[in-house]
Amino acid sequence: MASIHKDIPIDAPADHVWDALRDFGALHTRLVPGFVTDTRLEGDVRIVSFANGTVARETLVDCDDLRQRLVYAIKSERLTQHSASVQVFADGAARCRVVWIADVLPHEIAPYMDAQMDLGAAAMQRAFARPASDQTAA
Repeated sequence: MASIHKDIPIDAPADHVWDALRDFGALHTRLVPGFVTDTRLEGDVRIVSFANGTVARETLVDCDDLRQRLVYAIKSERLTQHSASVQVFADGAARCRVVWIADVLPHEIAPYMDAQMDLGAAAMQRAFARPASDQTAA
């Protein structure tokens, strides 16, 4: 199984980033606007529309407020296995790190997923580079 790891520095407090990350239906408005263009909820499943036209059904596995960690899984025609965790770690009072790990099969999909996660990480950094007053209004 291919395992992809991203360690993303964010210029925002951990609790602020966690609040956006744990908002499972608001990827397109709070966490990765531009990379994700729409998110719809159907129970514990979010239907995610990406800027490149791809649509994914992501099932919420766990949302742990104590550890500031969210886990989700995807099943599709292209993916025989996809499980991912995203966790926020404080790095002082005004910064944090987001650690995003995805385990995927088949192995051949890993380069595509790695590139998509890079785009998602950049969108996350841009979203939190805005002034805090703009972020809370989103």
